[in-house]
Amino acid sequence: MLYLIYFAIILIVPLIAQAKVRSAYSKYSQVYSTSGMTGAQVARKILDANGLYDVAVEETPGYLSDHYDPRSKTVRLSTNNYYGHSVAGTAVAAHEVGHAIQDAKDYGFMRFRHALVPIANIGSNMSWVFIMIGIFAQLSNMLLLGIVLMAAGVLFQLITLPVEFDASSRAMKQIDALGIIDPGESRSAKKVLNAAALTYVAAAAVAVFELLRLVLIYTGMQRSDE
Repeated sequence: MLYLIYFAIILIVPLIAQAKVRSAYSKYSQVYSTSGMTGAQVARKILDANGLYDVAVEETPGYLSDHYDPRSKTVRLSTNNYYGHSVAGTAVAAHEVGHAIQDAKDYGFMRFRHALVPIANIGSNMSWVFIMIGIFAQLSNMLLLGIVLMAAGVLFQLITLPVEFDASSRAMKQIDALGIIDPGESRSAKKVLNAAALTYVAAAAVAVFELLRLVLIYTGMQRSDE
């Protein structure tokens, strides 16, 4: 039963989350914003309203490839959102600017996440080498090392949650305060952001359950050695 729950979480939950975000984005990317502003214009307006004149807004290729690059101080929007006039594009653009505002205000969780990036990358890339050696060779110490390395990646996933939720909260406050969307559009924009947030929750849940499964395997190996 526990294994059924485990596989349901790591396989089905992420698929459901991805389906929801694609569905919400697809639906509201067909709903045009009454402001008539493109995603690029929305981003620029919010940035300027917050005094972030040095943050650039650029187009980037790909589908939902939107992101904020703190190294170059650049908000990058996928083509559809950069040029589009949709409610979904408005929400996504505002969300990415939310990250730029976090950066400017030295938001603690964002700083912590950035500090974790090199450690999390090493952990994610190397952990499975030690985990597989530990499990197949029945070397509990190797498995433990893999678990410790994986824990860094799991911590990164967990820290990502408040960063993303806060960026969405900032986004909604900005587009409402600046009159970029009307109340009806505000509800639609929130649905897009909530669906996107679900993907981060799903990723974190999968990471935590995988870590717990490995901890249980390690515990079992320790008991068999006694």
